[in-house]
Amino acid sequence: MEKQLSFEQLPTAVFQLSEQLKKIENLILIGNAQHSSDSPDQLLTATEAAAMLVLTLPTVYSKVSKGELPHMKRSKRLYFSSLELMAYLKAGKRKTYAETALEADQYLANKGRRSAK
Repeated sequence: MEKQLSFEQLPTAVFQLSEQLKKIENLILIGNAQHSSDSPDQLLTATEAAAMLVLTLPTVYSKVSKGELPHMKRSKRLYFSSLELMAYLKAGKRKTYAETALEADQYLANKGRRSAK
């Protein structure tokens, strides 16, 4: 059985549900962008790109004006490549502590071999 929420816990629960919903929407949009057409790359409008990136439309326009988002412009319209946006998202991936520690260990092991020669 599910636990009853108190009135004081309600704002926190609504916030958590909202965050989970945003994540689900993003996964659905990414899945639709990857599987909706025959061609793997799809052109998106600014509104579609904002939905894919889970950003507001003004934020998308701001990132475009700063040169942070890859885009194409024809006339007064902006277009975005779904593949380029996915690459943009993946470029922001941060390494876990375990990955960083492994790289440090490998670096130190290689440096020790070179100094022994």
